[in-house]
Amino acid sequence: MRLSDIRQSPYWHDHIGTPPALATDLARKVDVLIVGAGYTGLSAAIVTARGGRSTLVLDAEDPGYGCSSRNGGQISTSVKPSLEKLTEKFGAERARGIRGEGANALKWIGEFVASEGLDCDFRRVGRFHAAHTPQHYETLVRDAEKLQRQEGIPSFVVPRSEQRSQLGTDTYFGGVVFSAHCSIHPGKFHRELLRLALGAGAQVVGRCRVTGIGRAGAGFRVETEKGPVEARNVIVATNGYTTALTPWLRRRVIPIGSYIIATEELPEATIDELFPGDRIASDTCKVVYYYRASPDRRRVLFGGRVSASETTALAGAERLRQDMCRIFPELEGVGLSHAWSGTVAYSFDELAHTGVHDGIHYAMGYCGSGVSMAPYLGMRAGQKVLGLAEGITGFDGLPFPTRPLYRGKPWFLPAAVAWYRWNDQRQFRKALRMD
Repeated sequence: MRLSDIRQSPYWHDHIGTPPALATDLARKVDVLIVGAGYTGLSAAIVTARGGRSTLVLDAEDPGYGCSSRNGGQISTSVKPSLEKLTEKFGAERARGIRGEGANALKWIGEFVASEGLDCDFRRVGRFHAAHTPQHYETLVRDAEKLQRQEGIPSFVVPRSEQRSQLGTDTYFGGVVFSAHCSIHPGKFHRELLRLALGAGAQVVGRCRVTGIGRAGAGFRVETEKGPVEARNVIVATNGYTTALTPWLRRRVIPIGSYIIATEELPEATIDELFPGDRIASDTCKVVYYYRASPDRRRVLFGGRVSASETTALAGAERLRQDMCRIFPELEGVGLSHAWSGTVAYSFDELAHTGVHDGIHYAMGYCGSGVSMAPYLGMRAGQKVLGLAEGITGFDGLPFPTRPLYRGKPWFLPAAVAWYRWNDQRQFRKALRMD
């Protein structure tokens, strides 16, 4: 495999064709101005434009340049902290409200895709969450049973002896299938959101960086590379690409690069062996891997965090390939067609956050689970701008924590990732020796 042969662009971009023609001149006065034309921003724009508000969406790059078209296309129930942890922190009622938003987002995206007739390869395939040690398998089984009993999250246990019925590998020690989880084509989904936003009358302008947001009477004056715009309401929807434009938000999200490779086309029999049920897959490593077959079942798409510090897509490709072949030895010697990366945003409490700060609406911090949560909270943000009660979510009103000395550059991340990766590998090697 020669690195020079690998395309440094998302595999998803190969299937979305030429983007629609977008306006280049800005409206100078609008009801709603949205910063960021990814899932969050476009979803908000659909709601506000359909609600009769003049809406302008601006992006520093082409719409969808960021993680909205660079993710793995896996959809889960999104909320990471457990019901117990959230109950200790917020009380039982609030905790259930927060956890419930993950199920709400998953349900919403399925209904939204169906009701709007979106062409985006949306499928309810289920996720196989694999245990990288026997101890993690035992924990997975206990947690899955608790989730089903307390929150109604459907799943079934797969012991190691039956693992190949779900995933073609002997590397793991069994796992759990979460049957409601879904897959989607991220590029097609974003393109469909863009189509809906434009069809609703929103103006979407790419390559127009916002350089300042300031109060102006009852609204805002937004400075852009193409001149100022007056707006009654502003929504910031930048997630992992949040900058010093909004320093308060930047201090509260941690940008983390995630890297993905796509194999060259494989025989149908190989894909059938590796992904017999077309499941999406992830594992219990702290530095998690996520992977799946492409929607046409011709390639393996394999993603994860490849190094302690950020690197290039090509530099990460060989490391991801080694990890992929450790899980699937059958892929040794198979070439790669694409390698790319995107930036997700974590929060210090591992929760998504949405609300209003200094009059500016925001939604971000999806912690790597934004495929459903980002458009869902974008939709809710749009409803809040319209003054609709249903826009309020379980995340509204939560404290949005930061840390002393943190200004948006995660200086602590390389050491943390290095430690977690070392510990994952130590646990895995120990499990194999005892196997």
